[in-house]
Amino acid sequence: MTDLDDIDRKLVLALAADATQSAGALGRTLGLSQPATWRRIRRLHDTGIIKGRKLDLDAEKLGFGVTVFLGVKLATKGRVSLEDFERAVVAIPEVQTVEHVLGMYDYRLRVTARDISDFERVLRRRIMTLPAVGNVEANVLLSEEQRPGPLQDA
Repeated sequence: MTDLDDIDRKLVLALAADATQSAGALGRTLGLSQPATWRRIRRLHDTGIIKGRKLDLDAEKLGFGVTVFLGVKLATKGRVSLEDFERAVVAIPEVQTVEHVLGMYDYRLRVTARDISDFERVLRRRIMTLPAVGNVEANVLLSEEQRPGPLQDA
């Protein structure tokens, strides 16, 4: 674990809120010079605390009105089954995230679709035909709240 001081925590929170802020703007907010802020950002990248920057798209405005979380239990287990499943599932464009989990299911998938009938097509033609798929449970997303994460009280 990398030790973060109060300024690092504030910097991470500020970037989590808006990763497009310049080092100069962030420095002014935190009471640092632009070069000092940039060095801290670079160190956070180099240590892997900041893994990258992501674009946050509005799926609904792009025509994808349904998000479904799938719990997938594999019928057979073993290194080959896991690798075959993972390789195949990441190739499906509607699958946004693939999480290998411990519990009732082996994987948790986040799937976006245009509507329920589009989701049914993805489920029947793509997901249910994947290697080693056994049981699948679907949960349709009704609403979502973004949380600031573990450093919210910094």
